[in-house]
Amino acid sequence: MSLIPLLLLLFLPIITLYLLRPTKRPRNLPPGPFAWPVIGTILSKMKKQPHAELARLARIHGPLMLLYHGLEPVIVASTATAASEVLKSQDRALSARFAPNSVRLPGYIEHSMVWADCTDYWKSVRKIWRVELFSNRMLDLQARVREAKAHELVRFLRAREGQEVTLADVVFGSILNVLGMIVFSKDVFDLEGKAVENDTGMKGMIRQLMVLAAIPNLADLYPFLGRLDMQGLRRASGECVKRMNGSWAAIVKERRASGGGRDENDFLKVLIDEGFSDPQIDAMLLEIFGPGSDTSTSTIEWAVAELLRNPQKLAKVREELDSVIGRSGTPIKESDLPNLPYLHACVKETLRLHPPVTFLLPHRASEPCEVMGYTIPKDCQLMVNTYAIGRDPATWTEPEKFEPERFVGSEVDYQGNDFQYIPFGAGRRICPGMSLASRVVRLFLASLVHGFDLGLPNGMKAEEMDMTDRFGLALLKDVPLVVVPKVRA
Repeated sequence: MSLIPLLLLLFLPIITLYLLRPTKRPRNLPPGPFAWPVIGTILSKMKKQPHAELARLARIHGPLMLLYHGLEPVIVASTATAASEVLKSQDRALSARFAPNSVRLPGYIEHSMVWADCTDYWKSVRKIWRVELFSNRMLDLQARVREAKAHELVRFLRAREGQEVTLADVVFGSILNVLGMIVFSKDVFDLEGKAVENDTGMKGMIRQLMVLAAIPNLADLYPFLGRLDMQGLRRASGECVKRMNGSWAAIVKERRASGGGRDENDFLKVLIDEGFSDPQIDAMLLEIFGPGSDTSTSTIEWAVAELLRNPQKLAKVREELDSVIGRSGTPIKESDLPNLPYLHACVKETLRLHPPVTFLLPHRASEPCEVMGYTIPKDCQLMVNTYAIGRDPATWTEPEKFEPERFVGSEVDYQGNDFQYIPFGAGRRICPGMSLASRVVRLFLASLVHGFDLGLPNGMKAEEMDMTDRFGLALLKDVPLVVVPKVRA
């Protein structure tokens, strides 16, 4: 017997008493599939691909659908109209956060921006990020850093011509170094696989945190069991966060001793100069290095896989690159990116088919409200299924097909104004790092496609690639893409 059913059996008397307490249940809730008492909604395919299963169910039960995760009601928005209601019309009432039990770590959660409600502290931190990290001015100043790391990636792959390389591993490391240079003015990952100064395996720790956060947690289904941490997920997350904080503790300490780093011009200096405490800095750095590196890596991996499976599209990207950049081997600059509209269309199409986060991080109703004629009770959790929205046949022609041409000349963009296409979210909770991610993904993808013919190992044909996805905080390829780089002549 698996762990969760066994624990349910052991705690059935407690759960029964909890259910028998007097409560006032809200009326006029959205429709949804049958939910069992105590256990909630049982869906056979939810474990591996909940995004796809809930997209299928939305076609039966409607764009706003009610599920029960154990005792907890969860409302899922699965169309552009429903997303617009949640993220625009009722943005104020529905922009609070539902924080999973595994991330409610003392010393972290009170300083988190990702999991916090829209408090004054959240607003102040988001403003710092917006001005000092992700403004167009700062992004332009950081362009040379991203170009240098893209060139390092190209050199690394050139040295491994003809060898098998797991693409996501080296791309992930390169993106971590982009962030390391922006935050610390130094690398945090060695592409050769060796430790760099204070790094204690940052890539592995980030991946572990992503996995832990995606594991179904009994404490989220039955909140009164939260303190028990019966699966040990909060403890494991806490240990991982502690190790992450330790990987940069010496850097922060040294910089504080030097007054923030008089000779540095990076984000850590800004945070120290602004008077943030060590726990506040730890929380911010964790959220800068964490989800962004994983989701950008995933998008690049999916884009390369789709282009390999669509050689005519790949040829069009290369023709555009050769026309704008010149021969293979010429370093690509960020200033070239606006002149590569078909490359950008390929990135947009990848984000539509394989959104970085299949469900936007869960919202919570801070007050009761009405959406599409249904009641959303206070403290109810809401999820927006970007996977379903991006593949909605009512919006997209041949939605399962990789067709970048649909974005060529189109004004539809991922800025949060077009609710049929919201890979980065919308409203006040829109991803603050969207502009940085867009630049990194396009630059790295252009560098890979322009510099190499990426073959597959053991004579595998592109159409034989396994394109199954694996659910998590980031939507990863279930079978990582392994390529054999060959330098283009």
